[in-house]
Amino acid sequence: MKQLFLASLLFAGLAAAAQDSTQTQKKDTLKNKPQFKLSANYNSGLHYYGRTDSLRSSGFFPMAEFWITPKFYVNAAPIFVNNALQSFDYVGTVATIGYQKVTDKWITGAYVLKPFYEGDAQLVQSALKAQTGVNVSKLHKIVNVNAGVDARFTDGVDFGATAGIDHIVRLPLKSGGVVVLDPGFSVNAGTQRYSRTYTKKNNNGGLPLIPLPGNGNGPTTETREENQFKILSYEASVPLIYAKKKWMLIATPAYVLPQNLLPGERGNNLFYVTTTVKYTF
Repeated sequence: MKQLFLASLLFAGLAAAAQDSTQTQKKDTLKNKPQFKLSANYNSGLHYYGRTDSLRSSGFFPMAEFWITPKFYVNAAPIFVNNALQSFDYVGTVATIGYQKVTDKWITGAYVLKPFYEGDAQLVQSALKAQTGVNVSKLHKIVNVNAGVDARFTDGVDFGATAGIDHIVRLPLKSGGVVVLDPGFSVNAGTQRYSRTYTKKNNNGGLPLIPLPGNGNGPTTETREENQFKILSYEASVPLIYAKKKWMLIATPAYVLPQNLLPGERGNNLFYVTTTVKYTF
């Protein structure tokens, strides 16, 4: 997943708007009717800013979206995990309420997300109890500039920020439909209290403490660094989108480089692919 599992869920809606913002906005404004969308999504490498569980899980998540108006939506996605020990195992559901506005020059959004993970879910992001955030994209024919901030609630509160750029190439097809290529790069930062929650949940203890040289009278320990705001990952992706009438196909190869791993966290540079098939009723 990109940054967080949430990002994969929100990306399809953002990409759809970005592929032809003017036309989409005009059509939705004219209709001004609720829309229902269904999608099937697959992710070859589930991760949280490059942090992974020890089993390197992949995931499948169908998603139902209900757009109450062209700007307000709710969605829900059950998550099924595959790895060496689990085959299509249900680990929880993520539900989101959000707002997204698309104009010729801007895409703005806000959301509140609530996960419902099973107690034995081993995903790093299963430490998450809720999340809220806002994002904005400045659209330009040469390069789009994206930014967002969020708050993630575990046993404490993590604060995050992301900044990135992308460039949209839109290719209308004579046979109908459109192909969109949107290469981009992002930098993700934040605090890491979630790691203590995840470790406590799975190991019945806090983050490991690292012995440091002392004065000989007893061991000293490293002060936890999960409260410090640091870069968590760099990520490059190349979404490829095909849309025709009510159908949309999305394939997103991506490469994430985790940064500033805490003791006990697992993470390596990871190439993964997210695919989506979506239908709008």
